[in-house]
Amino acid sequence: MELSNIKREVERLSNILGKAEDCLDLGEITARIQELENIISQSNFWENSFIAYPTVREIESLNAKKRKYQRSHSLLGDIKAALELLEYSADEQLLHEAQTNLIQLQQELKTLEIQQLLVEYYDQKSAYLTITAGVGEIDAEDWASILFRMYYRWANSHNYKIYLVAESCKDLAGIKSATLEITGLYAYGCLKSEQGTHVKIVRISPQNGNGKRLTCFANIEVSPILDQSFELKIPDKDLEITKCWHSGNVNRPETWVQVFHIPTGITVLCDQKRNQLQNQEQALAILKSKLWAFMQAQGVQNMSDLQSGRIKSLFKKPIREYILHPYTRVKDLRTQVETTAATEVLNGDIDFLIKAYLQQQYQTLARANMHTE
Repeated sequence: MELSNIKREVERLSNILGKAEDCLDLGEITARIQELENIISQSNFWENSFIAYPTVREIESLNAKKRKYQRSHSLLGDIKAALELLEYSADEQLLHEAQTNLIQLQQELKTLEIQQLLVEYYDQKSAYLTITAGVGEIDAEDWASILFRMYYRWANSHNYKIYLVAESCKDLAGIKSATLEITGLYAYGCLKSEQGTHVKIVRISPQNGNGKRLTCFANIEVSPILDQSFELKIPDKDLEITKCWHSGNVNRPETWVQVFHIPTGITVLCDQKRNQLQNQEQALAILKSKLWAFMQAQGVQNMSDLQSGRIKSLFKKPIREYILHPYTRVKDLRTQVETTAATEVLNGDIDFLIKAYLQQQYQTLARANMHTE
């Protein structure tokens, strides 16, 4: 990138950071952190977990915001200082350093812009993401495995911790279903945009296949990881728990546990932990997370008010199309944002799709609030 282009990009990023600073009162954040640290330092702090966990979560979030802003501001300062020196003397090493810092700052501010749209209470949570192949057998299972890789790469590029919770493979071609635990601030807030049915379309030419259109589906479910302060009691009579009854491979005994919620028909399988107790605990945690998500979607406060008939269709609405042949196009059906860079998207470059969805939701929320005032 030429020096003049770097200067223009630095000016653009400076404006973005300035807008972020307007929304982020560092003095207020610092004061709040100090206040929370004083609370945490009290000897009886952990006696009430309902107060303790949200307090810890808040201070972690505030510290992360402060560090992110300070890091971005420091990068911008380094780039500007390098540009001033480059005005007087060409220095390939210094130019390379400025370009490297610029790329990092671009990514930092891209993430910062998205996080400013995450205003709901649970947006800061980590997330469970479940991918389930639709009808189509091998093609659908292959498509599910491609989406699995896409989300894995996205999470990895954002420095989230990723754990495989469960995986069901019919054959080597792909996966029937898989659940990932993606841990880190704002994982749920970002990934909630991905909930729904993802459609892969391949058009075969008339010469080869009578102009057929091959379509397969995979469903994505996303729910927040709830901490111990969250209470959602599930009656034992509503649960059917199935455990592996044989040892399987001697070197790796099977420890899977399946939890079935009778009133809603939700099934959760966990098979990656070392023993059945751990798998059962995680399966119940995921079940509670999913029940919470369904309660939010249906706008009900009590689990007993969930309408089981609506659950299957609730998160199966097509939200995105991926045309992969004879041309490439990825189109979000909610925001109408599209790109021909399908390979980049399937390699995890989905921030622009996430941002467009969150902007749409943010504007909808703002309009709703305006009408109620």
